[in-house]
Amino acid sequence: MKFRPCIDLRNGRVVQIIGGTLKNSDSSLPVTNFETEKSPAQYARMYRRDKLTGGHVISLGPGNTKAALSALKAYPQGLQIGGGITPENAQTYLNAGASHVIVTSYVFSNGKIDLAKLDTLVRCVGRENLVLDLSCRQRQGKFWIVTDRWQKFTDVAVNEETITHLATSCDEFLVHGVDVEGKMQGIQTDLVELLGNAPIPVTYAGGASRFADLETVKALGQNRVDLTIGSALDIFGGSIAYRDVVDWHQKNS
Repeated sequence: MKFRPCIDLRNGRVVQIIGGTLKNSDSSLPVTNFETEKSPAQYARMYRRDKLTGGHVISLGPGNTKAALSALKAYPQGLQIGGGITPENAQTYLNAGASHVIVTSYVFSNGKIDLAKLDTLVRCVGRENLVLDLSCRQRQGKFWIVTDRWQKFTDVAVNEETITHLATSCDEFLVHGVDVEGKMQGIQTDLVELLGNAPIPVTYAGGASRFADLETVKALGQNRVDLTIGSALDIFGGSIAYRDVVDWHQKNS
C-alpha cells in the first residue's frame, strides 16, 4: 500500500473542496476548504523530493491547463492528470510529463459505459497510460459512478463485475468517495473493502480525517488499496502531519 499525493486545481490555483458541492454551472461555486498562493509546481517538487509517485493532478473545471502543465513539468512521470481528458488532448499531457491520463466523463457518457470511446482512448494513449476514474456516490445501498463534476449519476455500479471488466482496458483505477470527499468525517469503509478485490492498482480518496486511516485502509483493502489524503493534511490546512504520512509511506510501501 502507498500514500498517493494530490494537487487539485480550480481557476489555476491549488485548492481543496467538498466534492459533492461541485456544480455543472460555474455560477454556483463549490465549498472550498483550502486555497493557497503556493504554486502547483511547488507541490509537485515537494512530492518529487519525497519520492511519492502516482499522485494525481485534477483540473476542477476550466482555466487550469497552464497550472497543470507546470506541475507535470516539475515532476516528470511522477504525476497523473485528470479533468476533461479526451483523445484530442491526452497525448499533450503525456508529452508534458504525465505518467497517466485519468478519464471519467469521456468514457461514461449519457449514463452508460461507451465501449467504443474507451477503445478509442486505449488505442490513442495505450492501456498502460490510462487510469479510469470510478468516482461514485451511494444510492439505494449501491455505489454508482458519477460524472459531470460528480453531479450526474450513471447506471454503472461500482461492483466486482464492473471492476473486473474495466480492468482489462486500463492500468489503474482512481475512486473518489464523493459523498465524503473533503468532509474529513471518515472514509467509506465498505467501498474500500470492495476495492480491495480489484485485479489492478486502485487509489481511494475521500473522507480521511486522521492518521490512523492509513492503517484502516491498509487492512480493509488487503494492503492493495492506496490512499489519497487531501483536506486533512497540514499542507492543505488540516491537522494530519504530511511528514508523518511520508514517513509511514516509506516504511510501508
